[in-house]
Amino acid sequence: MSILVNKFSKIIVQGFTGKEGSFHSHKMISYGTPIMGGVTPGKGGKIHLGKPIFNTVEEAVKKLNANISILFVPPMFAYDAIIESIYSGIKIIICITEGIPISDMLKIKNIINKKKNCILIGPNCPGIITPNEAKVGIMPGFIFKKGRVGIVSKSGTLTYEAANQVVKSGYGISTAVGIGGDPIIGTSMKSIISEFFNDSETDIIVMIGEIGGKLEINAAKWIKNQKKKKPVLGFIAGQTAPKGRTMGHAGAIVGEKNETAIYKINMLKKCGIKIIKSPSKIGDEVFQILK
Repeated sequence: MSILVNKFSKIIVQGFTGKEGSFHSHKMISYGTPIMGGVTPGKGGKIHLGKPIFNTVEEAVKKLNANISILFVPPMFAYDAIIESIYSGIKIIICITEGIPISDMLKIKNIINKKKNCILIGPNCPGIITPNEAKVGIMPGFIFKKGRVGIVSKSGTLTYEAANQVVKSGYGISTAVGIGGDPIIGTSMKSIISEFFNDSETDIIVMIGEIGGKLEINAAKWIKNQKKKKPVLGFIAGQTAPKGRTMGHAGAIVGEKNETAIYKINMLKKCGIKIIKSPSKIGDEVFQILK
């Protein structure tokens, strides 16, 4: 069944004709992703990559009945692009853009929390993939094979590594979601994991976190309190990171004791999540549980 995106999704691309938008749209279309068209202000009415271009998201939604948008928009324009999608009725917004100002993200989060009718994945994320159905992002699609393992991750490269390890173990992926590594992102790990818990075609979940923030801890506490159980494997990156230094992602910084890797690992263990010591062991652990 998968979560969030599938072969029936109706997807548009904001920033469709730009360099990044064109490159990744071509890759998504080649994968078989149901890209219906794109949005580039001032170029409405033209055709790009065999798909129609619209001047506004509102117009694209009306013409194509689009319900998902992926953004390849520079940081300075990302706020307006996301807000346009929200108010045009897009249900799932996937923002690849890195470097959106925190002040803009605070306003976006406030609007989404009030409206409660859309999901924002990202910013600074690799996107979402449901293998053999839809690749809505920048991930290398050939790594992902169809299966029953759900992946939720802060890290793009570790998402790819986890998928590769799972496939090498003889299994596959139901859906993989990269939620992003910025200090403020649109969707929590708990929200994605709850989607996986309700998905009849996801048997096990791999949760990949890192230092900084409390998303992993909040997700672990939610998992512990569920009557319906599914096995969850957890890996936390940044175990040797010094306090106060950003490690890769803008949000990967230890500000408090409960944001360290060791603290998170101990909390996840207490909540019944099996800890993976190295990404290279993800496939082995999945195999041991599913065999």
